[in-house]
Amino acid sequence: MKAKINRYLVGGAVRDRLLGLPVTERDWVVVGATPEIMQTKGFRPVGQDFPVFLDPATGEEHALARTERKNGRGYGGFIFHASPEITLEEDLQRRDLTVNAMAESEDGALIDPYGGLRDLEARLLRHVSPAFAEDPLRVLRVARFAARYAGLGFRIAPETMTLMRELASSGELQALTAERSWKEISRALMESRPEVFLQVLDECGALAELFPELKALFQQASPLSAYQDRAGYQLAVLHNAAAMELPLAARWTALLQGFADSQPRPADGLAAVRAINQRCKVPRDCADLAQMGCLHLADFRAAMQLDGRALGQLFRALDIYRRADRFELFVAAAEAEQRLHTNDTLPSAQGMWLREAAGIARAVPVQPLLGQGLTGGALGEALEQAREAALQQACRRRGLPEKT
Repeated sequence: MKAKINRYLVGGAVRDRLLGLPVTERDWVVVGATPEIMQTKGFRPVGQDFPVFLDPATGEEHALARTERKNGRGYGGFIFHASPEITLEEDLQRRDLTVNAMAESEDGALIDPYGGLRDLEARLLRHVSPAFAEDPLRVLRVARFAARYAGLGFRIAPETMTLMRELASSGELQALTAERSWKEISRALMESRPEVFLQVLDECGALAELFPELKALFQQASPLSAYQDRAGYQLAVLHNAAAMELPLAARWTALLQGFADSQPRPADGLAAVRAINQRCKVPRDCADLAQMGCLHLADFRAAMQLDGRALGQLFRALDIYRRADRFELFVAAAEAEQRLHTNDTLPSAQGMWLREAAGIARAVPVQPLLGQGLTGGALGEALEQAREAALQQACRRRGLPEKT
């Protein structure tokens, strides 16, 4: 007698529907099937570590029910087993949190063997089984879910936080690949409350393991008395960046640009940013912007005191003539900090002035210089002088510092 084949909607789609949130993607678990059966039905295999298939009609992922067994360190240290005999309950048991371990049958019936609905109503993020502690990536995942649902009042169950602390102190976090860690970090930064992600990492001891430089920065004094330490200050900057709906590169910069104030030497701050970027294998756009934020945050803060020459030097360093988009992200990330000092959501005076000054510099025409027969390095030098002169005139009109 052939086993009956059933498919079930699982994970985030079930969780978010029960929360009344939009469902952006749907994942399915198939019970009772084999890879051969899936392919005869037209499903296309895409999974490398375990059988996952794409529905030819919808493109939605369908994974065969599976179990897993720990056989090594880190996120990849598992052996997966998929067969038609594995039940839906066995598949759900391997998941991280009870709220992610619910399923729906095709007729809409809820299957909830581990109390996910109860924890959803209690606003608790609780692990499904002790096997949670076998996967260090789950520390990052739970912290990310805490950031996502902080606005709904979710908190991490004490017993789950205990397991996260044990994972953080076990050395297992060091076995995570940089690529997989960055995937979780970048997704967490794009949540509505990304600062909660870092708060959770700090609380369970993972921040010191993953970002020792950031942990050291957080322990320094805050620039504002409203915050007990640098941690509260820098996380408030990140919160502002999220409230401003800035893209990933600007949020990453908002978090790391505080290294501009590193003690005892500012140069140590830039070295810390570079070390974090390299260790996490951060994408080029995020890494470059974060380094520029650290290098030039002081220039942004002092924008109203910069003369034409200093503005010209800053604009060359930021490459505003070829990278206007990056300049805007630099200003936006710096404004996320400035809002802490003004308690205002309006554009900062520094940002407005730098944008205006950048427009003035970009508007300086090159044709008159070409008409003088200038080329190559001589042309570049003359153009920079003309831009600085235009900036100095603009400073004079505003009553800002004269060139010295």
